[in-house]
Amino acid sequence: MIPKAKGGERALGIPTVADRVAQMVVKNRLEPLMDPLFHPNSFGYRPGKSALEAVGWARQRCWSFDWVCDLDIKHFFDNLDHDLLLKAVRKHAKEKWIVLYIERWLKAPAQDEEGNLTARERGTPQGGVISPLLANLFLHYTFDRWMLKKWKHLPFERYADDIIVHCRAEWEANLVRAGVEKRLRECGLELHSEKTRLVYCKDSNRQEGHPHEKFDFLGFTFRPRKATTRRGGLFCSFSPAISNDAAGKIRDEIRRWKLHLRTAESIAELAKEINPKLRGWFNYYGRFNPSVLRPIERHIGQSLVRWACRKYKTLFHHRTRAWAWLLRVVNRQPNLLALWEQQRCAVSTIGAV
Repeated sequence: MIPKAKGGERALGIPTVADRVAQMVVKNRLEPLMDPLFHPNSFGYRPGKSALEAVGWARQRCWSFDWVCDLDIKHFFDNLDHDLLLKAVRKHAKEKWIVLYIERWLKAPAQDEEGNLTARERGTPQGGVISPLLANLFLHYTFDRWMLKKWKHLPFERYADDIIVHCRAEWEANLVRAGVEKRLRECGLELHSEKTRLVYCKDSNRQEGHPHEKFDFLGFTFRPRKATTRRGGLFCSFSPAISNDAAGKIRDEIRRWKLHLRTAESIAELAKEINPKLRGWFNYYGRFNPSVLRPIERHIGQSLVRWACRKYKTLFHHRTRAWAWLLRVVNRQPNLLALWEQQRCAVSTIGAV
């Protein structure tokens, strides 16, 4: 069991080593056959596709379409219909042994930490090597192909079971929601009534009011934001930036590092250890509206200042002097920390003094 971002727990089904190897063999056989058939707007767990690409397309389409239908499927991985899924597998897998193994993996009972076995009649376990491919195959027929038939003129982005559909008007978004809800019910799935919502993409050209004017997608919050034109003017743009939940998780992890207590290490040793994490965060969340990351930069800077105050006697209880020391380090070694490579740290740390 692992904690969910907004409370509760999610069960991961981890295959045995032998099954992981076997699932990878099957995945490598099926993926080259299935992936070319998948919709171009399906971005999750596919070679050559990425979450950032999905966010980029969503941003661009929000500028062209006034409304978004933000869809949330309730317990998707736990409720996949085995019969429908195996029917789709048989259509693409020519070897009978592949179908046999997939059926065994789907129906294999789950063993908890105490050794108790639980029968599985629906769903595919999150944590399995083959599960993302099976999930994409199921939603390819359940949602993607259905959208092409029913709402071909409306674009969407789907990352596994995270889906947003772009609509021209509120009445159209309501029709899409009702249609998707009916379609999912036919396939044994259910929309989450509280998390599924219609969102108005408000910007300088759209001034109507609506209770929902923002939505989260893949760690980014889309909402109206101040933006600058090429000539320096200001306008309102509906665009993405790191979500509060994602930023909070990052700050929590930085706190768990307890950098201020690791005075036996040099700043170069600390940098070597934390740089992979920093580089990953800033390369992902810094793609859109990177200025929103400045509070995180300040948080890291404050941790390093506390570290310096404990490590060097001359800086003890002198935070202002410690900030000045840190800025000198930035100037001498601008590539020491991954966030300094972004050339934003100096501005952020000065603002925190």
